[in-house]
Amino acid sequence: MSNHDEKQFLNLPFTGICTFGKYPICPDLDQLDADAAVIGVPNDMGTQWKSGARMGPRGIREGSTLYSFGLEGAYDIENDIMYLGPDWKVVDCGDVDMVHGDIMQCHENTEEAIRKIISKGAMPVVLGGDHSITAAVGKGLEDLGPFHVIQIDAHLDWADHRSGMRYGHGNCIRRLSELDYVQRIFQFGIRGISSSKKEDVDAAREYGSVILSPRQMRKMGLKEVLDHIPAGEKYYVTIDIDGIDPSIAPGTGTPSPGGLLYDEVNELLEGIAKRGEVIGFDLVEVAPPYDPTGMTGQVAARILLDLLSYVLKEKEKNRKKEYSKEKEEIIS
Repeated sequence: MSNHDEKQFLNLPFTGICTFGKYPICPDLDQLDADAAVIGVPNDMGTQWKSGARMGPRGIREGSTLYSFGLEGAYDIENDIMYLGPDWKVVDCGDVDMVHGDIMQCHENTEEAIRKIISKGAMPVVLGGDHSITAAVGKGLEDLGPFHVIQIDAHLDWADHRSGMRYGHGNCIRRLSELDYVQRIFQFGIRGISSSKKEDVDAAREYGSVILSPRQMRKMGLKEVLDHIPAGEKYYVTIDIDGIDPSIAPGTGTPSPGGLLYDEVNELLEGIAKRGEVIGFDLVEVAPPYDPTGMTGQVAARILLDLLSYVLKEKEKNRKKEYSKEKEEIIS
């Protein structure tokens, strides 16, 4: 039989169970054994306008099937590098359980799930949900602190409260700033009317937050933007899909013109991964009802897979360095 006659298992995007990247399922966190654990948080009770982000995890998973790589990994033609090879184990842990009408119980469930994931030695990859979930994820990462927070977003999310609500999607970064194991916060892509009240911006700057709009970032260039971030330290990355321009990611409840483009975000994330240790990341605010084409879910999935690729590649390099060092010590 010639090679072109051999039957192959194709596992096309529209077949099978729709997990993130078509990675294996591990719904029981007590049985978790992986390098990276994908988990959804379909909570959008923190939204102030259009809901729908509770469907984000499903939308992102569906979009990710386009980029399902199988066991061989993913070849990047631009960088001539293989990513996500078989040496790394990535699993999809399903979704955090949601309790309708009880946002604080949902946040507690989220925090508990993140704590369990890191106790098993896995890196959490979180699919939102609205941005309120990020405060809970940050609490769950406590045992990995201290770390810096790097945010890509159209909005500052630094409101102290809205009529007493302190854990909505406009408060999450302010809540992270109150954690004693969060060192500094870097907020990229912030722009536009209604992004925040002036007093919220003043409070963020007084805290020491670095705030850059897309136009400022473009004038600076990637290197100068990255130079703001302390090198060789730990980072938690939170990505709101409305940080991306709505021309390529319209499926969100709070779109804002003038956002970052895919290549800009891709290069920024690659630079972050090379600059220090990413301990976990989330992508939030994908709301599939506002994008019937599904493009937003695909863009979100691609960004997550890009960052996961870059983070694991840096871990791979560090492993090789440690192995070489141990080998040299044995020989000497």
